Amino acid sequence: MKKLYAANLYMALMHYPVVNRNGDIITSAVTNLDIHDMSRAAKTYGVKAFYIVTPLMDQQQLVKKITLHWTEGAGAEYNPSRRKALELINIKSSLDDVLADIQNKCKLAPKIVVTSSRNFEQKLDIDNFRTMLQGEGAYILLFGTAWGLTEEFINNADYLLEPIKGGTDYNHLSVRSAAAIMLDRLLGS
Repeated sequence: MKKLYAANLYMALMHYPVVNRNGDIITSAVTNLDIHDMSRAAKTYGVKAFYIVTPLMDQQQLVKKITLHWTEGAGAEYNPSRRKALELINIKSSLDDVLADIQNKCKLAPKIVVTSSRNFEQKLDIDNFRTMLQGEGAYILLFGTAWGLTEEFINNADYLLEPIKGGTDYNHLSVRSAAAIMLDRLLGS
């Protein structure tokens, strides 16, 4: 397989609009493990930037505090590899803010690619998305926290990427595990 560099792939972890186990639309809490693990996966596979999206100011401050510790604080000196990964993080209040930031950086409006473990009719398969990444366009790959992105949000995206399926009926990966698997399938050598 041809080794791919994701010069046109951005990634975001959405904390809103997501659903809880009852299907209610919520804003989920930021978790420290997601910040660390997903930024490290993004850096490993050459993702251009990693956005953490939450409208809650206290959650944005938490992300900022964690990120600054590892990019400018004692953690930066202690673990330079982690610093490089967490430097990919951008904190935004909404997807519109993310899209504007990407368009400002690369002068292209990115196509929105969402993920979900739920079954929906039309899906983009991994091989086709890998081929698309070799082209000129910019793409933002969105992952949802809690029990996933809302159905309306998914339906408004440009593409829905096929879900990750294991060999059992159990299908509830952590978002950081799903992101790592997806990035490896898309960009692994």
